[in-house]
Amino acid sequence: MFQVIPKGWVARAGLCAALLLPLIPVPSEAQEARRRWERMGQMRREKFDVVLPEVMRENGIDMWITVRKEGLDDPLTPDLGVGYVNPIGYYIFTDRGGDRIERAALGISGYLLAGSGAYDIVTGNFDLRAFVAERDPERIGLNMGENIGAADGLSYTGYHHLAETLGEPWQSRFVSAEKLVSDFRARRVASEIAGFAEAGEISRELAERALSNEVMTPGVTSLKDVAWWLMDRLLERGLGSSFGFPSIYITGPEGVEAVSSDRIIQGGDVMMIDWGVCHLNFCTDMKRVAYVLRPGETEAMPGVQNAFDQALAARAVSRRAIRPGITARENMDRIGAALRGAGFNPIPFNEPTDGPQTDVTWEGHHSVGNLGHGIGPSIATWNPRRLTFEVVPSNLLSIELFAYTAIPEWGGAKLRVPLEDDAVVTERGAEWLYPANSRLLLIKSDPVAARAVS
Repeated sequence: MFQVIPKGWVARAGLCAALLLPLIPVPSEAQEARRRWERMGQMRREKFDVVLPEVMRENGIDMWITVRKEGLDDPLTPDLGVGYVNPIGYYIFTDRGGDRIERAALGISGYLLAGSGAYDIVTGNFDLRAFVAERDPERIGLNMGENIGAADGLSYTGYHHLAETLGEPWQSRFVSAEKLVSDFRARRVASEIAGFAEAGEISRELAERALSNEVMTPGVTSLKDVAWWLMDRLLERGLGSSFGFPSIYITGPEGVEAVSSDRIIQGGDVMMIDWGVCHLNFCTDMKRVAYVLRPGETEAMPGVQNAFDQALAARAVSRRAIRPGITARENMDRIGAALRGAGFNPIPFNEPTDGPQTDVTWEGHHSVGNLGHGIGPSIATWNPRRLTFEVVPSNLLSIELFAYTAIPEWGGAKLRVPLEDDAVVTERGAEWLYPANSRLLLIKSDPVAARAVS
């Protein structure tokens, strides 16, 4: 049905709108964009001041070159500073003595880069060979990493471009900067720790809202619906996802039943979320666990609650065992011994036993930070190279474990309870950056609401 509106009303409506315009708040996106840029600029300056000299000298590299091409960013571009490149540019860091490293952005320009104040030299007018020759480095680190993807940003053609442009003797001085890149990213200044903690708190808030009746109506809502709800929240806030589509899954007596699918959530389900939020060039990695109450239930099934409590106890033992000043491998051995001493049964991933003990997979306390799976020292089996790295204060770790406990209500089948939250390594050990998972979330059954929605 359409209604004709008199012309005079249109004029008056326009006048009212004009009078109201000053009262309408200006969208905050511009202010938020600047706030994030300023915070990342602070992180970059402090990292160049404090971390860069330390890691370059420890790794025996006196010049570090990162190459960028138009349309082909190095994974470290957000760390080093976004700028315009055409056709090729370089971030070059040179140890020329003293207490700081010279920072140059050659062929990379723009307000966001130059305005951050992180670089001594920002220019498009340069001769790369003359620049390097003047500094005469003994070892030139390039982003070539056999074991760490984020340290392997130099392309095949980029390498040959450097070799041909610089020639000898510089080509013979090229070395892998893999360990340097890992150390540079994994050692954190205070402003980075604060930024990552903020990302962690956002992750926690959204995960716990997702596993609640705000989002779910048992009998109506699917796993996929919950995942898309989270994706919409990220879009609203200008955030990224650590691992793409969030993993919303249900675990039963036979193991994982469904992940982010059309499976409808029902009373009695044990639900998990595994996901992370990307914010301020940081990506978190965390899990939460929930039980869907059956009609008439006010508490979780006793066996499920006990399994969750056992997982919490195993996590407490595991976290207390972590120490700085030793390698990730040595930390892994310490954690395993501590779990055995506390009565748990350490096992390889997803190989639970039939015994009465709670089995624990603990070999997944991995590095976290700029990626959901970071590139620093990692107490995890999937990257043996990073097991050899020393754990130092300011490293960020995702404390991740899986505990398998028998559920009497399931005929003795074991429930796998995953726990994962992010922590910072200090001189005292590993400390949480936001409230870690401490309770089994409960989702109420509401048949009346379910019928109304359907």
